[in-house]
Amino acid sequence: MRLRSRARRLGVVRDPGSIWFLGSLAVLVIGVATLNLLVPDASVLHVSRYGLTLIGKYLCYAMLALAVDLIWGYCGILSLGQAAFFSLGGYAMGMYLMREIGPRGVYGDPILPDFMVFLNWKSLPWFWYGFNHFWFALLMVILAPGLLALAFGWLAFRSRVTGVYFSIITQALTYALMLAFFRNDMGFGGNNGFTDFKDILGFNLDSDRMRVVLLAITAISLAASYVACRAIVCSRAGRVIRAIRDAEDRTRFLGYRVESFKLWVFVFSAVLAGIAGALYVPQIGIINPGEFSPINSIEVVIWVAVGGRGTLSGAAVGAVLVNYAKTYFTSALPEVWNYALGALFVLVTLFLPRGIAGLVPLLIRKRVRRARKDAQPFVVHGDTPEPSSE
Repeated sequence: MRLRSRARRLGVVRDPGSIWFLGSLAVLVIGVATLNLLVPDASVLHVSRYGLTLIGKYLCYAMLALAVDLIWGYCGILSLGQAAFFSLGGYAMGMYLMREIGPRGVYGDPILPDFMVFLNWKSLPWFWYGFNHFWFALLMVILAPGLLALAFGWLAFRSRVTGVYFSIITQALTYALMLAFFRNDMGFGGNNGFTDFKDILGFNLDSDRMRVVLLAITAISLAASYVACRAIVCSRAGRVIRAIRDAEDRTRFLGYRVESFKLWVFVFSAVLAGIAGALYVPQIGIINPGEFSPINSIEVVIWVAVGGRGTLSGAAVGAVLVNYAKTYFTSALPEVWNYALGALFVLVTLFLPRGIAGLVPLLIRKRVRRARKDAQPFVVHGDTPEPSSE
């Protein structure tokens, strides 16, 4: 009973979409794990390691879409820099994985990663200290994007930068970080980034069991992120941030500290994006400055728009569907994929302003109208003949 009442407070029980989303996620993970570990490799139903990697990547992107939908769909903050926070979380986890390689690297140095030996670094930079501990890497996964979002958001919201101007400066932020991480003298691997990971916490990253464990952890993190976002939007603070989205000046005149609400939602979104990036790196096996690219942040906005802005579950589903389509069409029709993505965004904006998730209530309304129409009593218009007296 306590769990049920707590779930009601989080807005999960009252929302059929939440139950559907979390249930589908559980079925997906259990089914994929079963098909990978218990079904023979020669079977058609077997899910390969490549399939596990793709599904794990899609779930990480779904977490990133949740982070964007929270600030854009509910607070009206269109950020084009969430890829920066995603990448920072990925780099923090990548630094730990590089320290885990130790003397098993190409050059056999027990302390310096291979790229530092190749670039003639003599000692480990100070900002690499501590990344030989997993707990320290987890702390940096949260602190690196969180502190950057706190500093950037405080300056931007305090100056009341909104709308397209905020979008432009967030895009400039992620572009500046991309240029900085491309430099070899920054100590982050330069153009090649981090790769050739061996294990995590002593477990081999190439084993199927470890891949399934990482997939399960990603799914649990996605479910926890969804419940946390749902709790925020269903709370009193959630009503305030929706009021900020709809009428920021009026909300400020009512006495609410708009900048404070926007700041903590922005920081929370950045932390979610960082966690998604940290889960992404050990499954994909590489992190490089290309993840900072501004086009990646724009793509995330497209995922949310396609799935349904302001729906949470729709944003996550949109991320999975668009990236699955990208995986398919980049191999089948690589020349037209970018045009197809742009056309999809335009079509959704014109004909489905609420995204794919908006189709569900639309179909429900049509069925209700049809049911009401069918339930109306049959009326014969015109005069009815009088019964015969014979």
